[in-house]
Amino acid sequence: MSYVNPSSLVSTEWLSKHASGPDVRIVDASWYMPATKRDPRAEYDEEHIPGAVFFDINDISDTDNSLPHMVPSPEKFSSRMRKLGLGDGNRIVIYDGSGLLSAARAWWMLRLFGHHDVAILDGGLPKWKAEGRPVDDVPVMPAERHFTSRINNFMLREKDQISRNLTTGREQVLDARSPGRFDGTEAEPREGLRSGHIPSSFNLPYNKMFNSTDGTLLPADRLKTLFTETGLDLKQPVITSCGSGISACILAFGLHLLGHNRVSVYDGSWTEWASDETTPVDTRNSHAD
Repeated sequence: MSYVNPSSLVSTEWLSKHASGPDVRIVDASWYMPATKRDPRAEYDEEHIPGAVFFDINDISDTDNSLPHMVPSPEKFSSRMRKLGLGDGNRIVIYDGSGLLSAARAWWMLRLFGHHDVAILDGGLPKWKAEGRPVDDVPVMPAERHFTSRINNFMLREKDQISRNLTTGREQVLDARSPGRFDGTEAEPREGLRSGHIPSSFNLPYNKMFNSTDGTLLPADRLKTLFTETGLDLKQPVITSCGSGISACILAFGLHLLGHNRVSVYDGSWTEWASDETTPVDTRNSHAD
């Protein structure tokens, strides 16, 4: 089988051929967990794919919210995109320095705010560099471009909706964290958070979705098998979750490639859920054999 939405994933070869196209815009959306001590902006300034602008996930967020990198207002998102030269009529290609992690968050945000001509670079910057393709440190000064925000609230879930779903069961919840964090045997990287998962969740660690050789995404048939082996019903709506709303977007991207069009992301994810002492937490995998 093939991806249902193959245009959402582009190869390094494709980008190499089309990078200079008049309507193609390249975006570096690198972000790393604080514990890694990596500075994505500094790394971007040191080297990036020529012409790429930097999408700062921590800045392009609701910075008044105590939770990390929550979705900003449509006005702020439009303003930031305009200044990056990203807007209506652009074919936007996103990559990150991990291969595929935060690029999926930027992809999801652009679609959330109504821009659908957006793709992710398969294998990201690591694959691009491994193939000897060019990088530079030249500052990019984009011309501003109008961005029309049309937020699609069907793609976004908040804590009260997750709470109601515990009773209704209308949507399946798929968690991208590691098995240890999911079942409560491994401590959360954010200090003070309870371990475990939202009751009745399914678990698919996002890093299982990649080829071990080059970090590219698995082909469609293997990707579909991964999702179905969790117990997920691909004909029913899915909410993806993770630690703070980043890797949940990788699951959402994988489901999108397979043609699933009823997928939303729990923006606050485990950081929000586990911080509230009134929310129920499970450490048993109710879907295990």
